[in-house]
Amino acid sequence: MSDQIEFSSFYRLLNSIKEGESDKKSLLDQKISEFENGINSNNFLEELGWLYISIGIKELYNFTNTEDLYSIGLIDKEQWESLSVKNEQELPVYLANKMIKYVKDNKKVKELSNKWNIREGEIRQHITKMARYITEGIIDVIE
Repeated sequence: MSDQIEFSSFYRLLNSIKEGESDKKSLLDQKISEFENGINSNNFLEELGWLYISIGIKELYNFTNTEDLYSIGLIDKEQWESLSVKNEQELPVYLANKMIKYVKDNKKVKELSNKWNIREGEIRQHITKMARYITEGIIDVIE
């Protein structure tokens, strides 16, 4: 796959909501729904990344017990540590593990393989790498 996979427009949207533009929340919810269903993806990597973004945002809400991205952006170091204790993992590990578990539990490798006519082994090579990449992007935005 030589095509560049680009998620920056989503991260800009996420950041704008975190910075207080709450009127964009409905657009975020719409994007997450599209991403979860692989709508308009151009290849298996993009679809996997979008799926991971949808999982990552939902799990961020679960981890913090709020869907208010502005409030999440205000969480300080001590609060993050408290949340990590409560969730028994630090946020990056929590998010990546949830993404990977979802793919395995829902047989997404086989589904992506069939949809995109790509060997399952090729997809498996990207499961963990993409989870780390997407997690890093989410963390960068909320910090």
